[in-house]
Amino acid sequence: MKIESLDLPDEIKRFYENSGILELYPPQAEAVEKGLLEGKNLLAAIPTASGKTLLAELAMLKSVLNGGKALYIVPLRALASEKFRRFQEFSVLGMRVGISTGDYDRRDEGLGINDIIVATSEKTDSLLRNETAWMQEISVVVADEVHLIDSPDRGPTLEITLSKLRRMNPSCQVLALSATVGNADELAAWLDAELVLSEWRPTDLMEGVFYNGIFYCKDKEKPVGQPTKDEAVNLVLDTIKEGGQCLVFESSRKNCMGFAKKAVSAVKKTLSKEDRETLAGIADEIIENSETDVSSVLATCVRSGTAFHHAGLTTPLRELVENGFREGRIKIISSTPTLAAGLNLPARRVIIRSYRRYSSDSGMQPIPVLEYKQMAGRAGRPRLDPYGEAVLLAKSYEEFVFLFEKYIEAGAEDIWSKLGTENALRTHILSTISNGFARTREELMDFLEATFFAFQYSNFGLSTVVGECLDFLRREGMLEKDPDALVSTVFGKLVSRLYIDPLSAALIAKGLREADTLTELTLLHLICSTPDMRLMYMRSQDYQEVNDYVIAHADEFSKVPNPFNIAEYEWFLGEVKTSLLLMDWIHEKPENEICLKFGIGEGDIHATADIAEWIMHVTAQLAGLLDLKGAKEASELEKRIRYGAAPALMDLLDIRSVGRVRARKLYEAGFKSTAELAAASPEHIAVLVGPKIAERIFKQIGRREAVSEFSDIEPLEKGSSDGQRTISDY
Repeated sequence: MKIESLDLPDEIKRFYENSGILELYPPQAEAVEKGLLEGKNLLAAIPTASGKTLLAELAMLKSVLNGGKALYIVPLRALASEKFRRFQEFSVLGMRVGISTGDYDRRDEGLGINDIIVATSEKTDSLLRNETAWMQEISVVVADEVHLIDSPDRGPTLEITLSKLRRMNPSCQVLALSATVGNADELAAWLDAELVLSEWRPTDLMEGVFYNGIFYCKDKEKPVGQPTKDEAVNLVLDTIKEGGQCLVFESSRKNCMGFAKKAVSAVKKTLSKEDRETLAGIADEIIENSETDVSSVLATCVRSGTAFHHAGLTTPLRELVENGFREGRIKIISSTPTLAAGLNLPARRVIIRSYRRYSSDSGMQPIPVLEYKQMAGRAGRPRLDPYGEAVLLAKSYEEFVFLFEKYIEAGAEDIWSKLGTENALRTHILSTISNGFARTREELMDFLEATFFAFQYSNFGLSTVVGECLDFLRREGMLEKDPDALVSTVFGKLVSRLYIDPLSAALIAKGLREADTLTELTLLHLICSTPDMRLMYMRSQDYQEVNDYVIAHADEFSKVPNPFNIAEYEWFLGEVKTSLLLMDWIHEKPENEICLKFGIGEGDIHATADIAEWIMHVTAQLAGLLDLKGAKEASELEKRIRYGAAPALMDLLDIRSVGRVRARKLYEAGFKSTAELAAASPEHIAVLVGPKIAERIFKQIGRREAVSEFSDIEPLEKGSSDGQRTISDY
């Protein structure tokens, strides 16, 4: 099916033809035949790189040019940024594109001027809770990676969000996209959607198992040279020799870093002079963006053409690795499975070194087929690779047979709603009532009847869980006591708008009421005791040290559990450890020192601080509403958590590009405010923080005439990093 033949405005056809897309892939043509351009709901369950995003683009562009507005929902902020950059290319068609991924208590009404809005499912949910007016104008909703409805953490939010959008805008077109859904027909039926189910790919995918030096696929065998003792390194070298790149998936951060280091000596020999020069530049940028031991290892690997990628790295470092790989300079990325979750980063060969993951309940267990398919689907770059290969490694014949049966010849598992627990429903019931979607118990049950959970389970057991949630919300003062009506209190409405779990809000309110004193530690531990906080893992060596700290500071905790209640006390120690990380952060401990002390990565520090900043913001808001002590203290701590610094640096830190390290350097040099910086000589500031940063500072504070003075000034020291975060990092 030719682009020219589609029922689209001519300017859209020209846009795609000018970008080299003249004809649709078979699954795309099937989607058009099933009503994609006629406003029909559609579920496309087709392989990675088979053109799912193009389907969304065609539907969105047609709808917008007919006066509509499109919402593109993604699971990850990184994926939101990637889609936003792509959709900005539609500006030549007069399209305005916006993105919204943070600040969960904002309406973002200004986004309504855009034709296409990209948002995470959590942000979409928060926009609905905050009754953002333009949400009622949405004519097309795209749910990318819709199989994540199966996720215990994120699935309920996506499911409720889609249910609300369909209830609010009954005529809105819904497009659900996924590479792997076992029960696609069931999901399509719930969405009242046409189903496009296909295994077609633009590049052939050969899935198989590597055993005894041979790559075995279903219908062929391929010997691989053995120049080293490591089979995975040999597979990498074989791929590079044929002009391709590799993604290697490992079971842990430690393993993916270890493999990138292991492959260095072999991969380095394959690099051209041009490769080495470009890679040296990327490595220098890594050093400039971070001062941790891990980033030094990463830079060393990158100089040799290898890299690792995991959530312990900061967003800028991950982006440097991704871009270096897309440019073909980095030959291999060793990653945890997070990289498989939607980012457009394909490779000639995908190597899955470990198909087992650690579970605290049952130890090392085989991964689901769905997860394997997500990783395998990264193999084969359209228009660049003649084929793609997904390789599992077997150490014995028994394992070889098992891997073929378990993964190569198996279909993805069915996905199941995870909405039917009190933990999942509590927050969504409150928001449903606060938004006016339900004013009585009958209306609430009627709304929940439209969820995927009710579709799959026929509402089995849901009424009991709903009753427990309503009892909790009334008991905590978030709903009026009237048994015949469902009405949010002012407290309940604020909890819903702040996008916090009602249990977290109840714990915060109780903690503020009961605390005798409110020190930094008291407030930090209070937010770390909520279910919304992600706690640090307790290592065996942590117990004694954290316990000693608890004993020494017992009067600063609102409550210390009985140490003989082992499970409760261990959980408490995890809360305290997380609080101590945040204490080090706001007291300006160097990031490398924090990483080594807590056994985490830079990315973990920023992710933990990001969540803590949000919950501390909630704490300040709740304290203000309920007239409780701590509103001022929580508000000050919120800002300190954002920047990771002491109160004295806050004025300097309001300037973008001046992070905690540079702010401290300026402060110690006598520049303690924006006003003092404005009066400083450009040369002095450039020597302290470097000419580029100094130039940005003077632009922001209004001294543009000083900008031209920076070109010949050398900084005092190179390679420093401030660890400064912006909202786009998340």
